[in-house]
Amino acid sequence: MTSYVTGAPGTTGAFQAPAVATAASAPAAAPAPAGRAARKARTERPAKRGQAKKAGRPGRTAREARTAANAGKNGLRTTADAAPSANSAAEPEVVRARADCTADRAGGLTFDVRLTGRQAARPPADAALLLRLRGGEGPADTVRLPLGPAEAEGTPPRFSPSLGRDVPPGGTLMRAVLPSIMTLPEGRWDAYLALAGEEPQRLLPGVHDLRSLIDRVPREGRTWLGVRIPYATKLGNLTVRSWLRWPHAEAGPLRVVDGSMVLRGRLYGAGLSDTACLEAHPRDSAEAPVRVPLTLDGEARVEGTGDAGTGAGTNSSRTPGAEAGPGFTVRLPLDALPSGRRVWNLWLRPSADEEPVRIARILDDVPDKKQIFSYPPQRVTGEEGAVHSVRPYYTLDNDLSVRVSCAEAV
Repeated sequence: MTSYVTGAPGTTGAFQAPAVATAASAPAAAPAPAGRAARKARTERPAKRGQAKKAGRPGRTAREARTAANAGKNGLRTTADAAPSANSAAEPEVVRARADCTADRAGGLTFDVRLTGRQAARPPADAALLLRLRGGEGPADTVRLPLGPAEAEGTPPRFSPSLGRDVPPGGTLMRAVLPSIMTLPEGRWDAYLALAGEEPQRLLPGVHDLRSLIDRVPREGRTWLGVRIPYATKLGNLTVRSWLRWPHAEAGPLRVVDGSMVLRGRLYGAGLSDTACLEAHPRDSAEAPVRVPLTLDGEARVEGTGDAGTGAGTNSSRTPGAEAGPGFTVRLPLDALPSGRRVWNLWLRPSADEEPVRIARILDDVPDKKQIFSYPPQRVTGEEGAVHSVRPYYTLDNDLSVRVSCAEAV
């Protein structure tokens, strides 16, 4: 029986905690069922290693201790266990920089790199943009372009093509220039941002202005032709595709009709004689090429039939000092190429006494033509009576070739 004791003088309604019943006075508890006892025994197993230590940390309430114990049992972590990091006031996050590229008609490239976060807080004086030739390992396979400030205080907002409006500059804009008078060997050059004390970091592509590359015409007096086209790789990085050629035979409009390939183009850096011809050389073979004579076009304008024309067939966008180069037209009968699963590379020989020039399409803003320009296959009958498929295509280097007996897409 519970007894209450009156409170101290001056208090009303105060009481003490009920007296604890002794073992002799308390009635015996009923025995628990066997199943309930087994479950209670399982729940009262010793805590896992470290669990009791967590539950007994000072400053925790009973509920926090039970939560920590259960979390330890389930392999979880509570917010109470998460200690603040020593770098809670960390430096601004380093975001991979992007480079906007602008091409000029002479072949130069301007890279605008905007530094943000920690990089923009204190841009190093020796920052540089690196171009590394893919697959190259020598010192000549890396080109270092110094980065310098490109905007002063009070720079006005810049126009964002993606948003369609002006946005604040934000960050620090650095600029590097690849001049047109600097040679860059053929290949794919991966772009990196190099800062003092840090490993070079791959650059992301920004907004590219390549309008000046469309219908480009090389200038007079050149001894070499350099073409550089920046593009985004399949992994989303910035790379520059480079060509270095002279003389150069630029492919223009191409049509495949009535079992023949009709091609118009221009030759830069050399003249065309009466003995000029197109040569189809079998790849990886020393066999004699198949030769087809050319027709000289002079300054005639090429009509854009078949596919979109380039500077190889038109002089409509010629700049002062540009050299149009002699135009040509050639018709290659596809049944003149022997059957078999073979690839024939197309060359232009200016005269019987001169070396042939590889025919390619590089005077525009498309870095990889193989997936862009596709031509229908033609079913032709060879001299032996066999029927096979023939189709022209552009290689990974944008050179023009023809594949014979091709059942699948190239």
